[in-house]
Amino acid sequence: MMHTDFQDFQRAFGRHLRDPHHAPRPPGVPARRMAAYNELLFNNLCSFLDACFPVARAMLGEARWRRLNRSFYRDWPLHTPWFREIPREFVRFVAEYRTRLRLAGYLPDLLHYEWVELAVDTMEATVPAHDPGGDLLDGLPLLNPALMNLAYGWPVHRIGPDSRPRLPHPTWLIVHRDAADAVRFVESNATTARLIELLAPGVLSGRAALATIAGELRHPDPEALIRFGNDLLAQLRGQGIILGSAP
Repeated sequence: MMHTDFQDFQRAFGRHLRDPHHAPRPPGVPARRMAAYNELLFNNLCSFLDACFPVARAMLGEARWRRLNRSFYRDWPLHTPWFREIPREFVRFVAEYRTRLRLAGYLPDLLHYEWVELAVDTMEATVPAHDPGGDLLDGLPLLNPALMNLAYGWPVHRIGPDSRPRLPHPTWLIVHRDAADAVRFVESNATTARLIELLAPGVLSGRAALATIAGELRHPDPEALIRFGNDLLAQLRGQGIILGSAP
């Protein structure tokens, strides 16, 4: 019985923490201490969101940003013990609730774009054995394992308080962690994104991947596209997106 009572107390305590204006404070908990705890937890959560999403915060303004933080804190079930995963969950929350909260259409993409830096920075990735100077055309190009190949409906890298897009614009970005552990953002395009997608499993040669793209595009001169693609492979290697070829 005592165990059940304690669980009921925990649930009431949690409900009040999430929504102190509507869920009653559990009996026996001093109001002053409860208020201090409420403020401490909410401010702690906000500190993670503020650090990860400075552009979105500036665009919404402080009051609206805090209301959005409060809605997330109150309405979204968090099932992770890791603080660094709070921003990822916030991205998911806004993507699901954007229409209900009457947020700009570009905001989910912008938040994802801002979160990606943290995601790639903390990504666990083991560098495979590779030949840095290997043949990327007839060998197997190996991608940087700390990489995200991204497509957005909005020009997320150009959005800011003084640049609010009115219409969607397809945007491709490659985000990777370089040899010095710095996160790099590279603007891409649909063809390069498709090439990265084809190379990711590590089973196609550069030539085979480019031939596949030529077929998909119904290119009138596949060999010309492959020659162009060979230069692109070298460029991607120079940027650290491709490490080299399989040994």
